[in-house]
Amino acid sequence: MQLTLEFGGGLELLCESVKIHKVNVDPPNGPEKFIMKDLLSWVRTNLIKERPEMFMKGDSVRPGVLVLVNDCDWELSGQLDTTLEDKDVVVFISTLHGG
Repeated sequence: MQLTLEFGGGLELLCESVKIHKVNVDPPNGPEKFIMKDLLSWVRTNLIKERPEMFMKGDSVRPGVLVLVNDCDWELSGQLDTTLEDKDVVVFISTLHGG
């Protein structure tokens, strides 16, 4: 499954300052279902190079991280249970900034 992952608002610093990642992911439950919970685990293992606690808390993203799946807030599509499909675009944006 090919996905485009975008990191912004400072989160790109956790991924060696690369904002856009085109990735191929093998769904752990077979090709029929790949959900956001699976993707977050994959991102933690494969993309986050430092300080994963700044991106995730438990199995989900930290409070203050906006997640969009194909430009739709993931809170409207089931959050961790949001089903992903080939060629989806997932955007992670930190809304927390220093002052």
